[in-house]
Amino acid sequence: MQNFVVSARKYRPQRFDEVVGQGHVAQTLKNALANDHLAHAFLFCGPRGVGKTTCARILAKILNCENQTDDQEACNTCGSCKGFNDNASFNITELDAASNNSVEQMRALIEQVRFAPQQGAYRVFIIDEVHMLSASAFNAFLKTLEEPPSYAKFILATTEKHKILPTILSRCQIFDFKRIQVADIVSHLEGICKKEKIQAAQDALHIIAQKADGALRDALSIFDRIVSFGGDKIVYDDVISNLNILDYDYYFKVVDHLLVEGLPNLLNIFNEILQSGFEPDIFMNGLLEHFRNLLVCKNENTTALLEVSDSLKKRYHEQAKVSDTGFLLSAINLGNECDVNYRMARNKRLHVEMTLIKMTYINRLINTPVFTQEGSEKKKFDRIEGIVKKVVPKTNKSNPESKKEISNESSVANIEIKSPPPAEEIKTDIVKEPKPIAQIPQASRPKIASPSIKSDNASLLLSKLESELMEGEEGEQKEAVMPTMEEIKKVWLEQTELQNSPTFKNILRHAKIEMEETTLVVNVGSTVAKEMVINGMDFSRALKAEINYPQLVMQVVVDPEQLTAQSQVEPKKVLTIKETYELMKEKNPLVEDLRLRFDLKIDR
Repeated sequence: MQNFVVSARKYRPQRFDEVVGQGHVAQTLKNALANDHLAHAFLFCGPRGVGKTTCARILAKILNCENQTDDQEACNTCGSCKGFNDNASFNITELDAASNNSVEQMRALIEQVRFAPQQGAYRVFIIDEVHMLSASAFNAFLKTLEEPPSYAKFILATTEKHKILPTILSRCQIFDFKRIQVADIVSHLEGICKKEKIQAAQDALHIIAQKADGALRDALSIFDRIVSFGGDKIVYDDVISNLNILDYDYYFKVVDHLLVEGLPNLLNIFNEILQSGFEPDIFMNGLLEHFRNLLVCKNENTTALLEVSDSLKKRYHEQAKVSDTGFLLSAINLGNECDVNYRMARNKRLHVEMTLIKMTYINRLINTPVFTQEGSEKKKFDRIEGIVKKVVPKTNKSNPESKKEISNESSVANIEIKSPPPAEEIKTDIVKEPKPIAQIPQASRPKIASPSIKSDNASLLLSKLESELMEGEEGEQKEAVMPTMEEIKKVWLEQTELQNSPTFKNILRHAKIEMEETTLVVNVGSTVAKEMVINGMDFSRALKAEINYPQLVMQVVVDPEQLTAQSQVEPKKVLTIKETYELMKEKNPLVEDLRLRFDLKIDR
């Protein structure tokens, strides 16, 4: 049986040009070799599996190469290079500090430094996982690291730079290795597939690269595992099955059902995921990542942040077009709260299901105006009552059947209003007979928020009643009447007093408002105030609802006069203790009597 060599060893780079994703390190070392500015001690730090030890071995090989190329690479033909490739070079010493971290072992290494190389120009010492050395070993190594012989070079490698003593860091030239990008890992795996004559789907390689989390060695290990399962063909289904990864299709289906409020299908999909052996938190984290990718696709400038295959990018763009940005942000917020509180939840499944239910009705919550202040609620009811009086003719007050209790089957709130008289008593020239509910198209029915969303049921019923009554005499919505400036100022002041923030309330009080056709121009005194008014979505939404003029557009500008006036305000003078006391004495002469009685002195 032939000995199998894993891909991480078989395809380990032998030249700087072959190193994946660390071009900044390779180029710096090659320039140092070309200019003869090579330091005596290096520290390679970064995540696991990104090429720290590989670059250390390549550098050690180049230092003793007898025939360096013009681009500062090893020739791989001289005796030194062949000895290094066969692991028989006496000029290169590798030490694993994880298992050789005592003072005695460090002293043995220092003894080896004293001997000059028998063949070649340098003796190179590679110490891997150097952060595992004890403090005593570091101190014993300190003097040799600071002033080594001219032929000695030290290359230290670590994944935890913060554990190394500052005295060691100050004596080394530090190179930070970064995580390898998904695209670079995929490109490297495609090259290996060509050499090994393996057919691999691009989606499958992307899953392997994402699972590796920036470590090329981990990606190669996963690659060998998948090849062992599928042979000379790597398909997407085999990868997600072996790596226990949830299929992308589940997330696309979940979002599709969320957009159309398909709660039953959504819960069935979640149940299918649980029966497949996936934990609820894994599903929720994957769904949050899916929302994030959709949000990234909303703008062409951020599409490059999407690290998926081209076929998946197309699906993401198609779903992003039909997904509202407000829906995605609200869903991410709900999912994040679910993830934070997941550990404290006793019923994990119900905890995630409640989050999915809330996500299902996000659009209703966004599109439904909710009034939280009692004053706004009362005014809204009064306005609806006025609409009822205009549309429905007056009936006999003595008729006890003129009042009926209207109950909402999906809500616990009951509202008692006056009902219209029988159809035969209504004049046809005032109100036409309304169409039955069954004949009204689904798109024209008023949207009412689900009881599962946190909102006032009475407010939702009032919104429904108002939207139905505003259809007018012909069953169509009446044209809104342009409000006067006095009415707008009155509503502006009323909504200003309902705000909770004192700063925001003060800005609204001092703002100057004026009408230009259908645009309400709001003049404020600073750019900060402008941003606060623009971001006050609840205020602007409530203002438009109270004014009852849908065509109204609010524009916020900075008033130059207010800005100039603020800049010309003289700063308040800071009073001394004596001046403060004199002012107090003028306001109340008894203060002086009190000072004299207790023999108090005023600091100058």
